Amino acid sequence: MDVLQVILLAFIQGLTEFLPVSSSAHVLLVSIFIDHTEPPVVFVTALHMGTLLAVLYYFRRELILMIKDGILSCLGRGQTQYSRLMWALIGGTVPVALTGLLLNQYISDYLRTPLVIAIAMIIFALLLGIADKRAVKTRDEYSLGWKDILLIGVAQVFALIPGASRSGTTMMAGLMVGLTREASARFSFLLSIPVIVLAGGYEASQLSVLDWATADLKLFGLGILIAAGVGLACIHVFLKLITRIGMMPFVIYRIILGVVLLILFW
Repeated sequence: MDVLQVILLAFIQGLTEFLPVSSSAHVLLVSIFIDHTEPPVVFVTALHMGTLLAVLYYFRRELILMIKDGILSCLGRGQTQYSRLMWALIGGTVPVALTGLLLNQYISDYLRTPLVIAIAMIIFALLLGIADKRAVKTRDEYSLGWKDILLIGVAQVFALIPGASRSGTTMMAGLMVGLTREASARFSFLLSIPVIVLAGGYEASQLSVLDWATADLKLFGLGILIAAGVGLACIHVFLKLITRIGMMPFVIYRIILGVVLLILFW
């Protein structure tokens, strides 16, 4: 991979990881258009490390309180809004973790195609638009109950389909259970932390020593830094604007992209 390709893919990863548009689909599509092949798994793993750093830094204060109160709750000190949020992240991650472990090979072999991406883009864009229009949008992320968490967790499973978007499916489910747009986005971003850690750990475990030994560490470092910087800016701007602009700009973009892909690859 050359420097320009690394910069482009890292920028796209950072920009799309937290938007409801599917980062995996965008990185895959751009890589296919550039050199007609998928990006190396070891490089994609590195980019996810960048976006993980972004969300860890942005929510660092909340995460410290969640870990502290979560540990205290295990010691019988009672529950707080932060400990409940920590358990909500764990509960919301279980469905996608189990499903991903069981179906990872099938998804890699049969679903990572432009046609599947196009269909998923359109279907889940429409569902996101419906949820945004009809949702009550009055609750915050600290009010989630186990039924809400289960629904969001199950919705996240569909994000294993390239083009569905992990952020998109979880925000959609968050809106469906009555979260405000900002609250659904915040919970979606926090929920990305255990998912990225688990997915990145799994991908890393599938790589050989040779894969890591032959990696260009300077290029990988550059990709991580760009993905982290762009991802951090994207989180900040998205949370500032989402209450005002809503989900419709992303819905329209996804439908247009899906239709274009259908025309090109049907």
